[in-house]
Amino acid sequence: MLSPSAARNAGPILKVLRRILPTHGVVLEIGCGSGEHAVYFAARMPTLTWLPSDPDPASRASTASRIGLKGLSNVQAPIDVDACSAVWGVEKLAPFDAIVSINMVHIAPWAATVGLFSGAARMLRASGLLILYGPFMLSGKYNAPSNAAFDESLKARNPSWGLRDVTEIERVAAASGLKLRETIEMPANNMLIVFHHAA
Repeated sequence: MLSPSAARNAGPILKVLRRILPTHGVVLEIGCGSGEHAVYFAARMPTLTWLPSDPDPASRASTASRIGLKGLSNVQAPIDVDACSAVWGVEKLAPFDAIVSINMVHIAPWAATVGLFSGAARMLRASGLLILYGPFMLSGKYNAPSNAAFDESLKARNPSWGLRDVTEIERVAAASGLKLRETIEMPANNMLIVFHHAA
């Protein structure tokens, strides 16, 4: 399993992660997909432990294969986590220093975004960060015509998918006790948005 977008965006995402993540700790990735990001980041941030997860068995198999090929000791075996679920199955491993979700919220039902924030509120340590990457809308507007076309194609594939508005995401975050800390413009009209505990 290969993701062309992962090959393109891994470098720019890494640059931001190196700035905002702690030097040591455990990072839970929600929706690891092919596993390319997990092994890329873990290889370049060896003092962090990366815990990839995905509800899709094929994605977990791909991720496990990549971990084995790279021989990295700071990436754990991928686990089954469904963000929509009230129980993620990783509660005993919490608290996490960060939770990262890359290109997930627009190809999942809205309930996954709500569940992501609810879970992050429960399982992040007080200083922990929830980090989202992907294409987003801002106050009901697209930041590029290509994102409008992408949104339309997503909804044609699945009516429950689509680009999410940062304003709406902030409301969900607030309901879970999380607050927007930073919004970062990324290449190809994507964004990286960072949340933390409001308290």
